[in-house]
Amino acid sequence: MKKAALAGMIVLAALAFVCSLAVGQEDMVSVDNSSFTAPRRPPAVFHHDEHNENAGLEDCSRCHHLFDEDGNKLEDESSEDQSCSECHGMADENGRPSLRKAFHLNCKGCHLELRKGPVTCGACHRRNTGKAQ
Repeated sequence: MKKAALAGMIVLAALAFVCSLAVGQEDMVSVDNSSFTAPRRPPAVFHHDEHNENAGLEDCSRCHHLFDEDGNKLEDESSEDQSCSECHGMADENGRPSLRKAFHLNCKGCHLELRKGPVTCGACHRRNTGKAQ
């Protein structure tokens, strides 16, 4: 009886872990800025799923990109399982923009290109966690 209960608990724990991975970004309300030791501003407000739905984004690699050694974007490859700071450091290095610059180039660059979405500092970096405009 104890073995069955233990096995059941292990299965439930494994299921909970897998489910947490599957919905990990659903609860995201701001960009993770934990890599910055002394952030100048609060984290950018960012409701991941709401943003992607409103923007019609289905290709995760649009934001979660990977590049080869020559700097060419790898199409249909995604870095969803990595933190941005795994590739981007605090300073520009070997042709890679710093973490801060990478966030701004990726997010603000897309907003400027599409002429949609916030592009000013205060529109994203807000003291409260309300919706980005």
